[in-house]
Amino acid sequence: MLLSLFACVPSSEWWAPAPGTTWQWQLSGDVDTSLDVEAYDIDLFDTPDRALQSLRDDGRVVICYFSAGSHEDWRDDAGDFPDEALGEPLEGWAGERWLDVRDATVRALMEARLDHAVDRGCDAVEPDNVDGYANDNGFGLEADDQLDYNRFLAEAAHARGLSVGLKNDLDQVRNLEPDFDWALNEECMSFDECGRLDPFTDAGKAVFHVEYVDDWSAAESLAETACADRPAGFSTLIKTWDLGSEFLACE
Repeated sequence: MLLSLFACVPSSEWWAPAPGTTWQWQLSGDVDTSLDVEAYDIDLFDTPDRALQSLRDDGRVVICYFSAGSHEDWRDDAGDFPDEALGEPLEGWAGERWLDVRDATVRALMEARLDHAVDRGCDAVEPDNVDGYANDNGFGLEADDQLDYNRFLAEAAHARGLSVGLKNDLDQVRNLEPDFDWALNEECMSFDECGRLDPFTDAGKAVFHVEYVDDWSAAESLAETACADRPAGFSTLIKTWDLGSEFLACE
């Protein structure tokens, strides 16, 4: 019922970035707020107030990252998730387990996180791990479960005046593009699947894109090919896996 009360927020009240929008993505270390970009994607919980204030003072759009599909055992609200909603571990990510996105308490906690994003002055949100159905999640989640949950996240964000991006989940891009304001993709060039994001660029929506290097010394070499071959309209960054303050953007 609460969601319906907010549903009258018009689309003009949230950010709708166009292809080619400049950005920085930093989820670790002290945030370098000095870059001349339109948007910063930073951690919802860990970013200090002073960094958020600096970005707002400089007129940056603030995107706030949080995991919407996994339980992270180090977050302040970790103990609020019911045990029965915690599934299999995420491969390669210590302390994370897939969530049962059908669970009412999980959804309520995500709404609380979106409220926190509003309280912190975020303009947009980047919900991560929204493709649990395509992984060994421990619940037998199906594609329709994921579509329903991802649309729930988009509607809940818009109800609060927040812009929202679709993170990866390439198999469902065509179904979900109308619900989301932009997309964020990791390594679509490496997997030869960037064309699957065409629904976003065709709709005049930004695609924020990252290709990774294991060592920053390899960044310039990767940029030579990635920047030349990226699809038109992609906002491409070269980053390390730590998503620190390093910055190399395709012109």
